[in-house]
Amino acid sequence: MPVPDAFRELAAEVNNWDRWGRDDEVGTINLITPEVRRRAAACVKTGKAFSLAIPLSEDGPQLGFVKGRVNPSRSMIMINEPAFGDASMFSSSDDVVTMGLQAATHWDSLAHVTYDGRLYNGAHPSTIDEAGASRNGIDKVTTLVSRGVLLDVARVKDVDRLEPGYSITGDDLDAAEELTATTVTSGDIVLVRTGQMQLLHAGDKLAYAHPSPGPSIHSVRWLRERDVAAVATDTFVFEAFPGDDPDCLLPVHLLHLVEMGLTQGQNFDLEALSADCAADGVYEFLLEASPQPFVGGLGSPVNPVALK
Repeated sequence: MPVPDAFRELAAEVNNWDRWGRDDEVGTINLITPEVRRRAAACVKTGKAFSLAIPLSEDGPQLGFVKGRVNPSRSMIMINEPAFGDASMFSSSDDVVTMGLQAATHWDSLAHVTYDGRLYNGAHPSTIDEAGASRNGIDKVTTLVSRGVLLDVARVKDVDRLEPGYSITGDDLDAAEELTATTVTSGDIVLVRTGQMQLLHAGDKLAYAHPSPGPSIHSVRWLRERDVAAVATDTFVFEAFPGDDPDCLLPVHLLHLVEMGLTQGQNFDLEALSADCAADGVYEFLLEASPQPFVGGLGSPVNPVALK
């Protein structure tokens, strides 16, 4: 199926290839400068901390939609085992885990998706093989710390959660930004709340996964114009799914990761943070959300922490 012309035109408009040099592998994370981090640190006023991660367990949201993407499975490899044959001296308990790197709260690397022979910054799709991603892997993102801004689209629309499949537009992000009484600026990490996470909290994994609200192709210019460094949602798919155009599968993934070099996050639990932001009217915070440095990884689990 050919890529629609309208998609190609938008891709050319928002493209960031060569912006930070031909060798760049982290894209918009380059926008997080020391000055941006200093501004982010100044957001900490009360010392309140919010973890935005969902639990890493076999009861996670994965239902087999994506081949091999399994929930974390942890098992013991030793239990109170004496290291030197004498339990009175030293014993150890260890465990091991198997999981998809995108199974729970996670960041996608810029190598996570390709289309039409395209990979961020002109890298060839053949740079991804059985060893992982030799270009644009998640290990290239050594730190991800900046000012976070919660754009609470569900709250600004005065609903618990957006309708299934709702497509968030630039106008929706404008309205949510107005609620924050701040302006999203270069280097910020934007967290978009839809309220969809409430379904996972209630145990309805299928409804949580599909259909899902999220950013649509009509939000892409907004994020590009603001020079956002990274963006995450409280949903399974990230973007509105099944989406507005049946001829273009997951177009926001393609535009963000391939064309813009914009790192995406999914399954961020924004419920407690949203309640606190609504209570004190402060929607900005220091966000520490660095991925684990899996060499060649196509993504990484993360425990994002918002500090207010």
